[in-house]
Amino acid sequence: MHNAPIPKLEDLPSKAQLRRYSFIAGIGAVAIGVMVYMPAELGQDPTGVGSLLGLTNMGEIKQQLLKEAGNDAEHQEGDGASFLLQQIQGLFVSTAYAQEVRQDEITFTLAPGDYSEIKVTMEKGAELMYSWKAEGGRINFDLHAHAGGEAVTYEKGRGQISGTGSFITPFAGDHGWFWRNRDGENVTVTLQLSGDYTAIVRGK
Repeated sequence: MHNAPIPKLEDLPSKAQLRRYSFIAGIGAVAIGVMVYMPAELGQDPTGVGSLLGLTNMGEIKQQLLKEAGNDAEHQEGDGASFLLQQIQGLFVSTAYAQEVRQDEITFTLAPGDYSEIKVTMEKGAELMYSWKAEGGRINFDLHAHAGGEAVTYEKGRGQISGTGSFITPFAGDHGWFWRNRDGENVTVTLQLSGDYTAIVRGK
């Protein structure tokens, strides 16, 4: 490794020279700012050099883009406030709907060969969500409705142990299940309901 030679004192610039160099550098910086930076970034050309170099047009475009970006930001803030208002309104609507939705859990046991019906009273266009499970054996079922000369079958199953789903009623009436135990052991069914219904109707 070689050490750099120590400069001689007479080779170093004097204080006057340093001040002169600093002054020249400052003037150069100001000139660059006025002739290059202002036209290219601000679209302002007090000396006319920016126009000759094609910088002024570039700066004007940048300023226009900044202005448009500011307008877009203000518009998005307004949209955000509107969106927030819609979310709050939706929350109130959802809460009101949640208060109207009815939920029930029904448990019953069927002996071998026994059957039962469980239906709910609903208006046309109402929705019901359900989930059920059978314990102790399998069960047959028929999910249907009939009223006023109209009839619909939503689902049927034989030898099942569980089920889940939903439906929207095509007409008003009692909609629900006919259950029958064809196994040799007692079967206990737990049925969970959630939806827009006014009553539970049980029969045999």
